[in-house]
Amino acid sequence: MKTMKKALPIMLALSLIATAGACSSNSGSSSADTTTTAATAAAENKAADAAAETTTAAPAAAADNTASGDKQTITVWAPEEVVELTQSNLDSWLAGQADWNGKYSITVSAMGEGDATTQMLTDVEAGADVFGFAQDQLARLVAAGALSKPGGVFLTHVTENNDAGSVGAVTLNGDVYAYPETSDNGYFLYYDKSVVTDPSTLQGVIDQCAAAGKNFYMDIQSGWYDVAFFFGTGAQCYYDYDTEGLVTGCTCDYSSDKGLAAMKAMVEMAKYKGKGYEQTPDGAAALFNPEGGTAGALVSGTWDYATVKGYLGDNFGAAKMPTFTVDGQTYQMSGFGGFKLVGVKPQTDSDKLTFCHLVADYITSEEMQMTRFTEKGWGPSNLNAQKSDAVQANEALAALAEQLAFCPGQGQYPGAYWDLTTAFGTDINSGKYADADDATLTAALKDLEDSIKAAK
Repeated sequence: MKTMKKALPIMLALSLIATAGACSSNSGSSSADTTTTAATAAAENKAADAAAETTTAAPAAAADNTASGDKQTITVWAPEEVVELTQSNLDSWLAGQADWNGKYSITVSAMGEGDATTQMLTDVEAGADVFGFAQDQLARLVAAGALSKPGGVFLTHVTENNDAGSVGAVTLNGDVYAYPETSDNGYFLYYDKSVVTDPSTLQGVIDQCAAAGKNFYMDIQSGWYDVAFFFGTGAQCYYDYDTEGLVTGCTCDYSSDKGLAAMKAMVEMAKYKGKGYEQTPDGAAALFNPEGGTAGALVSGTWDYATVKGYLGDNFGAAKMPTFTVDGQTYQMSGFGGFKLVGVKPQTDSDKLTFCHLVADYITSEEMQMTRFTEKGWGPSNLNAQKSDAVQANEALAALAEQLAFCPGQGQYPGAYWDLTTAFGTDINSGKYADADDATLTAALKDLEDSIKAAK
């Protein structure tokens, strides 16, 4: 680990040099191989001296893989459900890369996103060269020196080919550290078109449900859902962690005017409990069942798509979250965005590092994202993939893609945060604050804010 950390600044510099002119299969150009070859050759010449300086500091395992005439094996970690898919597609891709297939082979092994992060944080050197992980682990992986930043064309592919939410998820303090792979975890509005004809405003949805004797269901007894209001008004709440997974700080301004506006919106919505609004119960999708179902609209995610679609048929509707209005000002409801990302481990060999970035670039390309969508139902972050007829035909993913433009990526939160926000939302739903003035609401928000900041 000490060796890797000492070599990291040089490795990051090599990454930017090696990738500055490289081109991958994302471009779809017939000249991709030629461009890659020229760029790599230039990178090797420019980086030769620096690479030589780091050779003696490189791990012994890396030296063993560079024996003359031997192919180096690039290791890739992917969730078990896509290991076979990833391996077969990478094999086909590599077979067409004449300038690389004589130097490298690729082995894909099963490793879930959460386990991958744990393994990388435990020992970066022993980790995979290319690996998948969840967006809430980005900061810890960066702090551990486990990620090589994309540069050049690779960086362009990340920032120009993917939706804003996923680009935000791979960005920390203005720098991009990974490649977006999916954009499919979050929530949006399902609705019955025979009940709700205009899903654009929260009050409108509630009123239309009430008029039809139905309910709008949303869970505000959860810190995952109540941020739809807090983040919607511009309030903030996030934690900082060290590489050991310990909380080092918290930013939360829920007691501000922005937080007050959010709470007032939730308190107002709770006044309609039993009159067009209800707290979401477990198994809420079944509330669209024509046989006794009481849902006219529901906040949920892609996991309920098949069930809701089956119940509603031609009356199925899906849309981004509605807007809400407080004291004459209108806000777009927000939420958490969830994304799968792909990272590249730093290398001391600039040629290998370039190839690892090529692999990550291909794994997250439009082609591969569409393959995973078709075979596994993973929602793409790639803009062209999102516009495809197949993805657009999935109303849930189309609605989520629109909603995620208003959502930050979910960070890491301690267990106490979830307990505190559950209790807070329960109080709101109970009617505790139905007649409270702004001072009382602000005091309640200050208590919540202080408790959230104290959570570990």
